[in-house]
Amino acid sequence: MRLSRRALLAAAAVAHLPTLTPTAAAEGRGHLRTGFERLAAGGYAPLDGERVGVVTNPTGVTRDVRHIVDVMHADDRVNLVAVFGPEHGFRGTAQAGGSEGRYDDPATGLPVHDTYLKSGQPLADVFTAAGVDTVVFDIQDVGARFYTYIWTLYDCMEAARLAGKRFVVLDRPNPVTGRTALGPVLHREFASFVGRQPIAQAHGMTAAELARLFNGEFLTAPVELDTVPMTGWRRSEWYDASGLPWVPASPNMPTPDTALVYAGTCLFEGTNLSEGRGTTRPFELLGAEGIDGRWAAAVNGLGLPGAHFREAYFTPAFSKFRGRTVGGVQIHVHDRDAYDPVRTGVALLVTAKRVWSGFAWRSDHWIDKLTGSARVRTAIDAGAGVDEVVAGWQEELAAFRRVRREYLLYG
Repeated sequence: MRLSRRALLAAAAVAHLPTLTPTAAAEGRGHLRTGFERLAAGGYAPLDGERVGVVTNPTGVTRDVRHIVDVMHADDRVNLVAVFGPEHGFRGTAQAGGSEGRYDDPATGLPVHDTYLKSGQPLADVFTAAGVDTVVFDIQDVGARFYTYIWTLYDCMEAARLAGKRFVVLDRPNPVTGRTALGPVLHREFASFVGRQPIAQAHGMTAAELARLFNGEFLTAPVELDTVPMTGWRRSEWYDASGLPWVPASPNMPTPDTALVYAGTCLFEGTNLSEGRGTTRPFELLGAEGIDGRWAAAVNGLGLPGAHFREAYFTPAFSKFRGRTVGGVQIHVHDRDAYDPVRTGVALLVTAKRVWSGFAWRSDHWIDKLTGSARVRTAIDAGAGVDEVVAGWQEELAAFRRVRREYLLYG
Protein backbone atom coordinates (compact mmCIF):
# COMPACT_ATOMS: atom_id res chain seq x y z
CA MET A 1 0.00 0.00 0.00
CA ARG A 2 1.35 3.45 -0.92
CA LEU A 3 0.53 6.91 0.34
CA SER A 4 -1.46 8.52 -2.44
CA ARG A 5 -1.99 12.09 -3.50
CA ARG A 6 -5.15 11.90 -1.40
CA ALA A 7 -3.11 11.80 1.80
CA LEU A 8 -2.54 15.52 1.39
CA LEU A 9 -6.20 16.09 0.70
CA ALA A 10 -7.18 14.13 3.79
CA ALA A 11 -4.99 16.34 5.93
CA ALA A 12 -6.67 19.41 4.49
CA ALA A 13 -10.21 18.08 4.76
CA VAL A 14 -10.88 19.50 8.21
CA ALA A 15 -11.15 23.18 7.42
CA HIS A 16 -14.42 23.72 9.28
CA LEU A 17 -13.30 22.18 12.57
CA PRO A 18 -9.87 22.02 14.22
CA THR A 19 -8.12 18.69 13.95
CA LEU A 20 -6.77 17.53 17.31
CA THR A 21 -3.02 17.07 17.40
CA PRO A 22 -1.22 14.81 19.88
CA THR A 23 -0.15 17.94 21.78
CA ALA A 24 -3.74 19.13 22.04
CA ALA A 25 -4.77 15.69 23.20
CA ALA A 26 -2.20 15.79 25.96
CA GLU A 27 -3.47 19.18 27.13
CA GLY A 28 -7.00 17.80 27.31
CA ARG A 29 -6.20 14.71 29.38
CA GLY A 30 -8.18 14.06 32.51
CA HIS A 31 -11.64 14.54 31.02
CA LEU A 32 -12.54 12.91 27.76
CA ARG A 33 -14.94 14.83 25.55
CA THR A 34 -16.44 13.05 22.57
CA GLY A 35 -16.84 14.64 19.17
CA PHE A 36 -20.53 15.17 19.85
CA GLU A 37 -19.84 16.82 23.21
CA ARG A 38 -17.48 19.25 21.52
CA LEU A 39 -19.92 19.91 18.69
CA ALA A 40 -22.80 20.62 21.08
CA ALA A 41 -20.63 22.75 23.36
CA GLY A 42 -19.81 24.90 20.35
CA GLY A 43 -23.49 25.46 19.58
CA TYR A 44 -23.33 23.24 16.46
CA ALA A 45 -21.65 26.15 14.69
CA PRO A 46 -20.15 23.97 11.91
CA LEU A 47 -23.69 22.86 10.99
CA ASP A 48 -25.19 26.36 10.92
CA GLY A 49 -27.55 26.85 7.99
CA GLU A 50 -27.25 23.19 6.93
CA ARG A 51 -29.97 20.58 6.58
CA VAL A 52 -28.44 17.75 8.59
CA GLY A 53 -28.84 13.98 8.47
CA VAL A 54 -27.27 11.70 11.07
CA VAL A 55 -25.94 8.16 10.56
CA THR A 56 -26.16 6.57 13.99
CA ASN A 57 -27.43 3.73 16.14
CA PRO A 58 -28.07 3.15 19.88
CA THR A 59 -24.42 3.93 20.71
CA GLY A 60 -24.85 7.55 19.65
CA VAL A 61 -25.55 8.75 23.17
CA THR A 62 -24.48 11.51 25.51
CA ARG A 63 -22.76 10.94 28.84
CA ASP A 64 -26.18 10.77 30.52
CA VAL A 65 -27.37 8.25 27.87
CA ARG A 66 -29.67 10.55 25.94
CA HIS A 67 -29.56 9.80 22.25
CA ILE A 68 -27.87 12.51 20.18
CA VAL A 69 -30.78 12.48 17.72
CA ASP A 70 -33.20 13.31 20.53
CA VAL A 71 -30.85 16.03 21.81
CA MET A 72 -30.29 17.60 18.40
CA HIS A 73 -33.96 17.39 17.45
CA ALA A 74 -34.87 19.39 20.55
CA ASP A 75 -32.24 22.08 19.88
CA ASP A 76 -33.15 25.00 17.62
CA ARG A 77 -29.49 25.60 16.80
CA VAL A 78 -29.35 22.60 14.47
CA ASN A 79 -31.70 21.72 11.60
CA LEU A 80 -31.90 17.93 11.84
CA VAL A 81 -34.06 16.58 9.03
CA ALA A 82 -33.23 12.87 8.67
CA VAL A 83 -31.70 9.84 10.36
CA PHE A 84 -29.88 6.98 8.63
CA GLY A 85 -29.76 3.56 10.30
CA PRO A 86 -27.05 0.87 9.77
CA GLU A 87 -27.18 -2.88 10.41
CA HIS A 88 -29.33 -3.59 13.50
CA GLY A 89 -31.13 -0.27 12.90
CA PHE A 90 -31.13 3.24 14.32
CA ARG A 91 -32.90 2.26 17.56
CA GLY A 92 -31.34 -1.22 17.53
CA THR A 93 -34.33 -3.51 17.09
CA ALA A 94 -32.78 -5.90 14.55
CA GLN A 95 -30.43 -8.87 15.09
CA ALA A 96 -27.27 -9.62 13.08
CA GLY A 97 -27.87 -9.39 9.35
CA GLY A 98 -31.00 -7.29 9.78
CA SER A 99 -32.13 -3.67 9.78
CA GLU A 100 -35.24 -1.61 10.51
CA GLY A 101 -36.19 -0.44 7.03
CA ARG A 102 -37.72 2.95 6.27
CA TYR A 103 -40.04 4.45 8.93
CA ASP A 104 -40.80 7.62 10.87
CA ASP A 105 -39.22 7.67 14.31
CA PRO A 106 -42.02 7.72 16.91
CA ALA A 107 -39.99 9.80 19.38
CA THR A 108 -39.06 12.66 17.02
CA GLY A 109 -41.16 12.21 13.90
CA LEU A 110 -37.98 12.28 11.84
CA PRO A 111 -37.78 10.07 8.74
CA VAL A 112 -35.40 7.14 9.29
CA HIS A 113 -33.75 5.75 6.17
CA ASP A 114 -32.08 2.32 5.96
CA THR A 115 -28.45 2.23 4.80
CA TYR A 116 -27.85 -1.48 5.41
CA LEU A 117 -26.49 -3.27 2.32
CA LYS A 118 -26.74 -0.05 0.30
CA SER A 119 -23.70 1.58 -1.26
CA GLY A 120 -22.64 3.65 -4.25
CA GLN A 121 -25.28 5.46 -6.26
CA PRO A 122 -28.30 3.78 -4.59
CA LEU A 123 -27.10 5.09 -1.21
CA ALA A 124 -26.28 8.47 -2.73
CA ASP A 125 -29.87 8.57 -3.98
CA VAL A 126 -31.07 7.99 -0.39
CA PHE A 127 -29.08 11.03 0.78
CA THR A 128 -30.42 13.10 -2.11
CA ALA A 129 -34.02 12.07 -1.47
CA ALA A 130 -33.63 12.89 2.23
CA GLY A 131 -32.82 16.49 1.30
CA VAL A 132 -29.72 16.82 3.48
CA ASP A 133 -26.75 19.11 2.91
CA THR A 134 -24.46 17.47 5.46
CA VAL A 135 -24.26 13.88 6.65
CA VAL A 136 -23.03 13.42 10.23
CA PHE A 137 -21.68 10.06 11.44
CA ASP A 138 -21.65 9.08 15.13
CA ILE A 139 -21.41 5.35 15.93
CA GLN A 140 -19.25 3.54 18.49
CA ASP A 141 -16.85 1.14 16.79
CA VAL A 142 -15.14 -1.84 18.45
CA GLY A 143 -11.83 -1.88 16.58
CA ALA A 144 -12.19 -4.90 14.27
CA ARG A 145 -12.15 -4.86 10.46
CA PHE A 146 -15.17 -7.13 10.16
CA TYR A 147 -17.43 -5.00 12.36
CA THR A 148 -19.73 -3.57 9.74
CA TYR A 149 -20.18 -0.04 11.07
CA ILE A 150 -16.81 1.09 9.74
CA TRP A 151 -17.89 -0.03 6.28
CA THR A 152 -21.16 1.82 6.74
CA LEU A 153 -18.88 4.80 7.37
CA TYR A 154 -16.94 4.06 4.18
CA ASP A 155 -20.05 3.49 2.07
CA CYS A 156 -21.71 6.66 3.39
CA MET A 157 -18.60 8.71 2.66
CA GLU A 158 -18.52 7.44 -0.92
CA ALA A 159 -22.26 8.02 -1.32
CA ALA A 160 -22.00 11.53 0.13
CA ARG A 161 -19.27 12.28 -2.41
CA LEU A 162 -21.48 11.04 -5.25
CA ALA A 163 -24.41 13.09 -3.97
CA GLY A 164 -22.32 16.22 -3.43
CA LYS A 165 -22.87 16.24 0.32
CA ARG A 166 -20.51 17.26 3.07
CA PHE A 167 -19.51 14.58 5.60
CA VAL A 168 -18.77 15.11 9.30
CA VAL A 169 -17.47 12.41 11.66
CA LEU A 170 -17.96 12.81 15.42
CA ASP A 171 -15.26 10.78 17.12
CA ARG A 172 -15.46 8.25 19.97
CA PRO A 173 -12.78 6.07 21.59
CA ASN A 174 -11.54 2.80 20.22
CA PRO A 175 -12.62 0.67 23.21
CA VAL A 176 -9.69 -1.76 22.89
CA THR A 177 -7.12 1.07 22.64
CA GLY A 178 -5.45 2.47 19.56
CA ARG A 179 -1.94 1.31 20.42
CA THR A 180 -1.23 -0.62 17.25
CA ALA A 181 -2.71 -2.61 14.37
CA LEU A 182 -2.78 -6.40 14.53
CA GLY A 183 -3.51 -9.30 12.21
CA PRO A 184 -3.73 -9.95 8.49
CA VAL A 185 -4.55 -7.20 6.01
CA LEU A 186 -7.48 -7.70 3.65
CA HIS A 187 -6.65 -8.69 0.06
CA ARG A 188 -8.93 -6.77 -2.27
CA GLU A 189 -10.21 -9.86 -4.09
CA PHE A 190 -11.82 -10.89 -0.77
CA ALA A 191 -13.63 -7.58 -0.25
CA SER A 192 -17.13 -7.71 1.20
CA PHE A 193 -19.25 -5.84 3.73
CA VAL A 194 -17.04 -7.30 6.49
CA GLY A 195 -14.02 -5.71 4.79
CA ARG A 196 -14.18 -3.28 1.90
CA GLN A 197 -10.53 -2.20 1.80
CA PRO A 198 -7.05 -3.44 2.83
CA ILE A 199 -6.81 -2.64 6.53
CA ALA A 200 -5.63 -4.87 9.37
CA GLN A 201 -7.98 -7.22 11.21
CA ALA A 202 -7.59 -5.13 14.39
CA HIS A 203 -7.00 -1.66 12.96
CA GLY A 204 -6.17 0.29 16.12
CA MET A 205 -7.90 3.47 14.91
CA THR A 206 -10.90 5.60 15.83
CA ALA A 207 -13.78 6.34 13.47
CA ALA A 208 -12.42 9.80 12.62
CA GLU A 209 -8.97 8.38 11.91
CA LEU A 210 -10.49 5.69 9.71
CA ALA A 211 -12.46 8.36 7.85
CA ARG A 212 -9.24 10.25 7.16
CA LEU A 213 -7.59 7.02 5.98
CA PHE A 214 -10.54 6.16 3.74
CA ASN A 215 -10.57 9.65 2.27
CA GLY A 216 -6.85 9.70 1.65
CA GLU A 217 -6.33 6.16 0.37
CA PHE A 218 -9.47 4.38 -0.76
CA LEU A 219 -12.38 6.56 -1.91
CA THR A 220 -12.75 7.00 -5.66
CA ALA A 221 -12.21 10.72 -5.00
CA PRO A 222 -12.17 12.61 -1.70
CA VAL A 223 -15.41 13.69 -0.07
CA GLU A 224 -15.64 17.07 1.68
CA LEU A 225 -14.70 15.68 5.08
CA ASP A 226 -14.68 17.32 8.51
CA THR A 227 -13.84 15.50 11.72
CA VAL A 228 -14.67 16.54 15.27
CA PRO A 229 -12.01 14.77 17.34
CA MET A 230 -12.17 13.97 21.02
CA THR A 231 -10.13 15.75 23.64
CA GLY A 232 -8.59 13.94 26.59
CA TRP A 233 -8.15 10.53 24.93
CA ARG A 234 -4.85 8.66 24.73
CA ARG A 235 -4.18 5.74 22.41
CA SER A 236 -3.16 3.51 25.32
CA GLU A 237 -6.47 3.90 27.17
CA TRP A 238 -9.12 1.21 27.48
CA TYR A 239 -12.79 2.09 27.37
CA ASP A 240 -13.25 2.02 31.13
CA ALA A 241 -10.87 4.98 31.40
CA SER A 242 -13.19 7.13 29.28
CA GLY A 243 -15.91 7.65 31.88
CA LEU A 244 -18.45 7.02 29.13
CA PRO A 245 -21.38 4.63 29.49
CA TRP A 246 -21.17 1.44 27.46
CA VAL A 247 -24.11 0.86 25.16
CA PRO A 248 -24.03 -2.51 23.37
CA ALA A 249 -22.78 -1.62 19.91
CA SER A 250 -24.82 -4.54 18.54
CA PRO A 251 -26.96 -7.26 20.15
CA ASN A 252 -23.96 -9.58 20.57
CA MET A 253 -21.53 -6.92 21.84
CA PRO A 254 -22.87 -6.58 25.40
CA THR A 255 -19.73 -5.37 27.19
CA PRO A 256 -16.26 -3.94 26.52
CA ASP A 257 -14.97 -7.42 27.47
CA THR A 258 -16.68 -8.72 24.35
CA ALA A 259 -14.90 -6.13 22.22
CA LEU A 260 -11.57 -7.17 23.76
CA VAL A 261 -11.78 -10.72 22.35
CA TYR A 262 -13.95 -10.06 19.29
CA ALA A 263 -11.15 -9.28 16.81
CA GLY A 264 -9.94 -12.86 17.22
CA THR A 265 -12.88 -15.04 18.17
CA CYS A 266 -15.25 -13.65 15.54
CA LEU A 267 -13.24 -15.93 13.24
CA PHE A 268 -15.32 -18.79 14.61
CA GLU A 269 -18.22 -17.45 12.56
CA GLY A 270 -16.33 -19.08 9.68
CA THR A 271 -16.45 -22.53 11.31
CA ASN A 272 -19.05 -25.05 12.43
CA LEU A 273 -18.40 -24.15 16.09
CA SER A 274 -20.56 -21.76 18.08
CA GLU A 275 -18.98 -18.36 18.61
CA GLY A 276 -21.16 -17.94 21.71
CA ARG A 277 -24.09 -16.16 20.08
CA GLY A 278 -27.20 -16.90 22.09
CA THR A 279 -25.30 -16.83 25.40
CA THR A 280 -24.55 -14.06 27.88
CA ARG A 281 -20.87 -14.22 26.85
CA PRO A 282 -20.78 -14.12 23.04
CA PHE A 283 -17.28 -14.43 21.54
CA GLU A 284 -15.89 -15.35 24.99
CA LEU A 285 -17.59 -18.77 24.90
CA LEU A 286 -16.76 -21.09 21.99
CA GLY A 287 -17.78 -24.68 21.44
CA ALA A 288 -19.63 -27.48 19.68
CA GLU A 289 -21.18 -30.86 20.41
CA GLY A 290 -18.49 -33.44 20.99
CA ILE A 291 -15.81 -31.10 22.36
CA ASP A 292 -14.50 -31.75 25.88
CA GLY A 293 -11.74 -30.55 28.17
CA ARG A 294 -8.96 -31.50 25.75
CA TRP A 295 -9.42 -28.22 23.87
CA ALA A 296 -8.91 -26.02 26.94
CA ALA A 297 -5.89 -28.11 27.89
CA ALA A 298 -4.39 -27.77 24.42
CA VAL A 299 -4.74 -24.02 24.17
CA ASN A 300 -3.58 -23.46 27.76
CA GLY A 301 -0.53 -25.52 26.85
CA LEU A 302 0.52 -22.86 24.33
CA GLY A 303 1.18 -20.35 27.09
CA LEU A 304 -0.56 -17.50 25.29
CA PRO A 305 0.01 -14.18 27.06
CA GLY A 306 -2.79 -12.46 28.93
CA ALA A 307 -5.44 -15.19 29.03
CA HIS A 308 -6.50 -18.46 30.59
CA PHE A 309 -8.92 -20.89 28.95
CA ARG A 310 -11.52 -22.74 30.99
CA GLU A 311 -13.31 -25.92 29.98
CA ALA A 312 -16.92 -24.77 29.58
CA TYR A 313 -20.36 -26.10 28.67
CA PHE A 314 -23.24 -23.94 27.50
CA THR A 315 -26.59 -24.02 25.73
CA PRO A 316 -27.13 -21.25 23.16
CA ALA A 317 -30.60 -19.71 23.16
CA PHE A 318 -30.32 -18.95 19.43
CA SER A 319 -27.90 -19.24 16.51
CA LYS A 320 -25.69 -22.35 16.18
CA PHE A 321 -26.67 -25.30 18.43
CA ARG A 322 -29.78 -23.52 19.63
CA GLY A 323 -31.18 -25.32 22.68
CA ARG A 324 -28.41 -27.94 22.70
CA THR A 325 -25.62 -28.29 25.24
CA VAL A 326 -22.16 -27.94 23.75
CA GLY A 327 -18.64 -28.18 25.13
CA GLY A 328 -15.75 -25.84 24.58
CA VAL A 329 -13.82 -23.05 26.22
CA GLN A 330 -14.37 -19.73 27.92
CA ILE A 331 -11.65 -17.11 27.52
CA HIS A 332 -10.64 -15.36 30.72
CA VAL A 333 -8.39 -12.37 29.97
CA HIS A 334 -6.30 -11.56 33.03
CA ASP A 335 -3.83 -9.10 31.43
CA ARG A 336 -5.43 -7.13 28.64
CA ASP A 337 -2.25 -5.19 27.89
CA ALA A 338 -0.44 -8.44 27.09
CA TYR A 339 -3.38 -10.07 25.31
CA ASP A 340 -3.28 -10.34 21.50
CA PRO A 341 -6.80 -11.11 20.28
CA VAL A 342 -5.84 -12.05 16.72
CA ARG A 343 -3.02 -14.41 17.66
CA THR A 344 -5.30 -15.92 20.29
CA GLY A 345 -8.07 -16.43 17.75
CA VAL A 346 -5.66 -18.26 15.44
CA ALA A 347 -4.41 -20.40 18.34
CA LEU A 348 -7.96 -21.39 19.18
CA LEU A 349 -8.61 -22.38 15.56
CA VAL A 350 -5.39 -24.41 15.33
CA THR A 351 -6.03 -26.29 18.57
CA ALA A 352 -9.74 -26.87 17.86
CA LYS A 353 -8.87 -28.51 14.57
CA ARG A 354 -6.24 -30.69 16.24
CA VAL A 355 -8.33 -31.97 19.17
CA TRP A 356 -11.79 -32.27 17.62
CA SER A 357 -12.31 -34.50 14.60
CA GLY A 358 -15.59 -32.77 13.79
CA PHE A 359 -13.97 -29.39 13.05
CA ALA A 360 -14.98 -27.88 9.71
CA TRP A 361 -14.91 -24.54 7.95
CA ARG A 362 -18.19 -23.11 6.70
CA SER A 363 -18.80 -24.43 3.20
CA ASP A 364 -18.86 -20.90 1.76
CA HIS A 365 -15.33 -20.25 3.13
CA TRP A 366 -16.62 -17.29 5.15
CA ILE A 367 -13.38 -17.53 7.11
CA ASP A 368 -11.59 -16.10 4.05
CA LYS A 369 -13.79 -12.99 4.16
CA LEU A 370 -13.09 -12.58 7.87
CA THR A 371 -9.32 -13.03 7.66
CA GLY A 372 -9.08 -11.19 4.35
CA SER A 373 -7.61 -13.99 2.23
CA ALA A 374 -7.43 -17.78 1.92
CA ARG A 375 -4.02 -17.86 3.56
CA VAL A 376 -5.06 -18.49 7.19
CA ARG A 377 -7.47 -21.28 6.26
CA THR A 378 -5.08 -23.05 3.92
CA ALA A 379 -2.18 -22.76 6.37
CA ILE A 380 -4.20 -24.29 9.18
CA ASP A 381 -5.45 -27.04 6.87
CA ALA A 382 -1.82 -27.79 5.97
CA GLY A 383 -0.98 -28.30 9.63
CA ALA A 384 0.78 -24.98 10.29
CA GLY A 385 1.33 -23.96 13.88
CA VAL A 386 0.34 -20.63 15.39
CA ASP A 387 3.72 -18.98 14.84
CA GLU A 388 3.78 -20.01 11.19
CA VAL A 389 0.28 -18.70 10.54
CA VAL A 390 1.01 -15.38 12.26
CA ALA A 391 4.32 -14.99 10.42
CA GLY A 392 2.44 -15.12 7.12
CA TRP A 393 0.95 -11.65 7.47
CA GLN A 394 3.79 -9.68 9.10
CA GLU A 395 5.08 -7.98 5.94
CA GLU A 396 1.68 -6.66 4.86
CA LEU A 397 0.87 -5.64 8.44
CA ALA A 398 4.08 -3.59 8.64
CA ALA A 399 3.12 -1.82 5.41
CA PHE A 400 -0.35 -1.03 6.75
CA ARG A 401 1.10 0.31 9.99
CA ARG A 402 3.27 2.74 8.03
CA VAL A 403 0.28 4.11 6.12
CA ARG A 404 -1.91 4.16 9.23
CA ARG A 405 0.50 6.50 11.04
CA GLU A 406 -0.19 9.27 8.54
CA TYR A 407 -3.84 9.52 9.63
CA LEU A 408 -3.67 9.28 13.42
CA LEU A 409 -5.05 12.17 15.47
CA TYR A 410 -4.04 11.27 19.02
CA GLY A 411 -0.90 10.50 20.98
